[in-house]
Amino acid sequence: MFKGKQITTLLLAAAMSLGLLAGCGQSKDSGASAGAGGNTGADNGGAKQEQQLSGTVTASGSTALAPLVKQAAADFMDKNPKVTVNVTGGGSGTGLKNVADGTSDIGNSDVAAEGEFKDKGLVDHVVAIAPFAIITNNDVGIDNLSKQQAADIFTGKITNWKDIPGGKDMKITVVHRPASSGSRRLVQQIVLDGKEFTKEGIEQAESGAMKTAVASTSGAVGYVDIPFVDQTVKAVKFDGVAFSKETVRSGAYKLYGVEHMYTKGEPAGAVKAFLDFIMSKDFQERRVEELKFLPASLLSK
Repeated sequence: MFKGKQITTLLLAAAMSLGLLAGCGQSKDSGASAGAGGNTGADNGGAKQEQQLSGTVTASGSTALAPLVKQAAADFMDKNPKVTVNVTGGGSGTGLKNVADGTSDIGNSDVAAEGEFKDKGLVDHVVAIAPFAIITNNDVGIDNLSKQQAADIFTGKITNWKDIPGGKDMKITVVHRPASSGSRRLVQQIVLDGKEFTKEGIEQAESGAMKTAVASTSGAVGYVDIPFVDQTVKAVKFDGVAFSKETVRSGAYKLYGVEHMYTKGEPAGAVKAFLDFIMSKDFQERRVEELKFLPASLLSK
């Protein structure tokens, strides 16, 4: 027979054992709950982490690429309210200089970084294809320019539209971009085969200003990327081919640029997150074409 003290001790031991078992069961349940909640927490944590991304991203350069970068900045800041993305123009040359000097986090350019920028440690991020168009004032009355005709106009060899089939007897006013412009260099490479533009005409600092000048100047001709083309100007065929996604893909339409966003070294933090956002499947497949650009992967397919 157990004595009273022994009975009391046994009862206490049993109670403690039951408590431990209950505790283990509770711990196991809590762990499972934390695991399920942990997954949710990881998901929420990912969203929370994205929302907590902070800092300022500066991008400058190409005004041709600016509509895409500005829309990407607006979409990205909606998802990341603690990040500020500042987008400015100035032309591709300015963007490349700024990123090489460390003035900007990102340098936007219609052309590849060459010459003085080749050994500056710049990392290229190809973000889109930008089809360009030769545009005329609506009073000119032509629908097509061959490469030779366009080159003769931009170099000053042809100065009156009557010398182009279908053109009126009207002086040609060439609207230029400045030497820092990637759009100018692109047209110089593709249309002029590297020859110099005529020094006659009007110079405009940005793509939007170029379009406005052509629209408001009788007999004017210039060049912009497709996102800037509207009913105020005429986008003529180039060598008999109109711009479309398929004509660019097939190589029939040759007037386009590969759009670059350069960083000095590999990007990190908010800069990397912004570039990743632009290259995301959703932005590339939805927004890029909405903005009248073409996806970066188009020519690799």
